[in-house]
Amino acid sequence: MSSTHLVDGHILMLLRNGEEYFPRLIKAIDAATRTVYLETYIYAADTVGRQISQALQRAAKRGVKAHLLLDGFGSADLPVAWVDELRGAGVVVLWYRPEIARFSLRRHRLRRLHRKLALIDERIAFVSGINIINDVPGGQIVAPRLDYTVELQGSTTEQIHFVMRRLWTLISWINFRRQRERVKLLAAFKNIEQHKVAFVLRDNLRNRHAIEHAYLKAIAGAQREIIIANAYFLPGMRFRHALLDAARRGVRVVLLLQGRVEYRLQHFATLALYDELLRAGMEIHEYHASFMHAKVAVIDGYWATVGSSNIDPFSLWLAREANLVVRDAGFAESLRADLLQEIAHSARLISPSVWSEHGIWIYLKMRISYVMVRFLTGVIGYARGHDNV
Repeated sequence: MSSTHLVDGHILMLLRNGEEYFPRLIKAIDAATRTVYLETYIYAADTVGRQISQALQRAAKRGVKAHLLLDGFGSADLPVAWVDELRGAGVVVLWYRPEIARFSLRRHRLRRLHRKLALIDERIAFVSGINIINDVPGGQIVAPRLDYTVELQGSTTEQIHFVMRRLWTLISWINFRRQRERVKLLAAFKNIEQHKVAFVLRDNLRNRHAIEHAYLKAIAGAQREIIIANAYFLPGMRFRHALLDAARRGVRVVLLLQGRVEYRLQHFATLALYDELLRAGMEIHEYHASFMHAKVAVIDGYWATVGSSNIDPFSLWLAREANLVVRDAGFAESLRADLLQEIAHSARLISPSVWSEHGIWIYLKMRISYVMVRFLTGVIGYARGHDNV
């Protein structure tokens, strides 16, 4: 479904799933002449991981400065031999919060690098929700995970370069030179204008609520339709009230959510919200063709966002996330059309009358799961203070 759009001096290509994203990423890495930056939450030791690894090694061997930043929890299962092979070819590999005590309930364990970004020669960027992992989960599931990426060229790549290089600098250097470079990069960042294409971050410094605020502002201004497709949907009070207010003023609110049980606690916690949302007149569609991994939305056929941020406490309160917000009818319509097609052919509509008939045991599981998720992310993470990285 890849589609190309010219928006405010940018060239944007909307890519669906890894089958469209990975070949474009590899092609860009193979064409790199100066630098490659790649960040991911999960880097799997599978066929896709091997293809990306080989592309990075080819780039490093021809003199390109190749940087790979991996989350210490999401990519913890990547074999040491793979990392050694990358480093041996000249790829610089760093870890964000290496996982040491897997069963420790400390707040830093929940503050992960969840964003999926790539930048080639400071010219071509990819803002994605897709990990470096085989698209098809396997087993009885033969369809790929549903997810999206935006490939872009234009002035916003300067901001993406600032963000990726800054985090790389924070992790790799602790000295005066690093502090001096941060000041120069910050000064350049403040001069970058954002127009119809905006790169929006969530971190534990100045941008703790930036992605959530972007959503809330767009929802508050919605007049006709809100379509949200989200893998892990557990919004807080403000977000739920914004959706409820939109539904009350006659806006069509459509939610495409995970239908398959991937993580039981999160799944049942989300189900606990169905009663309130359905009573307000919202449409809930559960995706069953494969696992739903998308983190996207379209509002009024004009405002759209694609990226790594789910609408749950982990993404909105704790993790480093990155989304692209695009205000353009052509781009938004391409994403909207694809979501509506998935809703029509790969999802099941939740009927309010049928949903209201669930038993007391299911109700208890939903309520307990909801309380547990909110407690764990709140007490262990958000309520315990700030982190610098």
